[in-house]
Amino acid sequence: MNMQTSAPPLSSHISDREENAWKRAVWRILPILMISYIFAYLDRINVGIAKLQMSSDLAFSETVYGLGAGIFFIGFFFFQVPSNIVLQRFGARRLLAALLACWAVIAPLTALVTTPFQFYAVRFMLGLTESGFYPGVILYLSFWFPSYRRGKMFALFAAAVPLSGLLGGPISGWIMDHFHNMHGLAGWKWLFILQGTPSLLVGLLVLKMLPDRINDAKWLSVEEKAIMNARVQEDAVEDSPHEQASLGAVLRNGKLWLLTLIYFCLIAGFYTVSFWLPTLVRNAGVEDVFTVGMLTAIPYAAAIVTMIVASRSADKHRERRWHLAVIAIMSGVGMVISALYADNLWIAMFGLTLGAAGGLSTLPLFWSLPTAFLGGTMAAVGIALINSFGNLAGFVAPYLMGFLSDLTHSTLAGMLIISCTLFVGAAAIFLIPGRVVNR
Repeated sequence: MNMQTSAPPLSSHISDREENAWKRAVWRILPILMISYIFAYLDRINVGIAKLQMSSDLAFSETVYGLGAGIFFIGFFFFQVPSNIVLQRFGARRLLAALLACWAVIAPLTALVTTPFQFYAVRFMLGLTESGFYPGVILYLSFWFPSYRRGKMFALFAAAVPLSGLLGGPISGWIMDHFHNMHGLAGWKWLFILQGTPSLLVGLLVLKMLPDRINDAKWLSVEEKAIMNARVQEDAVEDSPHEQASLGAVLRNGKLWLLTLIYFCLIAGFYTVSFWLPTLVRNAGVEDVFTVGMLTAIPYAAAIVTMIVASRSADKHRERRWHLAVIAIMSGVGMVISALYADNLWIAMFGLTLGAAGGLSTLPLFWSLPTAFLGGTMAAVGIALINSFGNLAGFVAPYLMGFLSDLTHSTLAGMLIISCTLFVGAAAIFLIPGRVVNR
């Protein structure tokens, strides 16, 4: 494995040209990916604010909601490994565009559900159509950027999550309030229709504008392509012949399963915030759905700042473990505060802001770990495996929250358990040798 931590020195003239090429790549690629992920994430978690009307209209219990929100990740589980193999062989442009078009059809169908089974079925199908997107983008960015630039790229891409919440919370609240009973449809139905269909247009944008590899970019010169390809190749981790030939090599890699455990713990906190934030704000004493949407924007705004600052610091100091662990612990502490002071709006909002800023910032920091020592087929399959199994926490955590809320008539027990899960994940990070990931 190549443990080189920096590119070899270049002349000032070539170095300036190289830096301009990297900046151009960022501006050409990241906005398209971020727009795509904003809609993907919005379609995934807008059920959280829809719940404020939907559950009463359809007489869904907290357990039904938690199971429906989480069953998305059962569908999410199945397609990630094959989709990353397809992406590696045939390119990102067509695969990502197809996924966007598929979930643009599925997401609005949530407006038609009337029974728990229909709710579960639509959420399962939505998870299936979205499953290849996130691991596909992680792999795609590893084709374009060396490891010492990748942390910032992951952070910029992942900033679509809090940006989606920052914009989506107020917009969702406004849609549910303004469109309620328009043409005989409830506000939550309009929410799924209006936020689901635009992904089809985004898919066409991806198909037209996203280059598969550096050599496919028409906006780079031949010299710039050569420099960038050299940087990616000299930093790359190559498969051994055994790893290329056998899926068993992936499944026997102990580091991958440790990373999967860590990711599971982090995802539990991530999606507890995503799916339960509107409910937690309402439980603190806010009844108006538009106000709930506005208040949910505050934790997401804090998450954008935390995500960018922490990832830049990790790249600058080439230190991954402590950055990720501290952010995870911050999220757990925030959740404990919000749980203990759930009836005090301002203290609860402080805790939720701390919890969201930490929880949503763990993902870009985490993905700097496996991409630092995986390459080739091992990267394609390993990233998808981590994402597939780790995201099962997205099923377990919302369901657990719903079940315990029905059982205890409080979110306290669920929030405390999820907080402890984050603390376990933070401790497990240090089982990974720093020399492997601090690049």
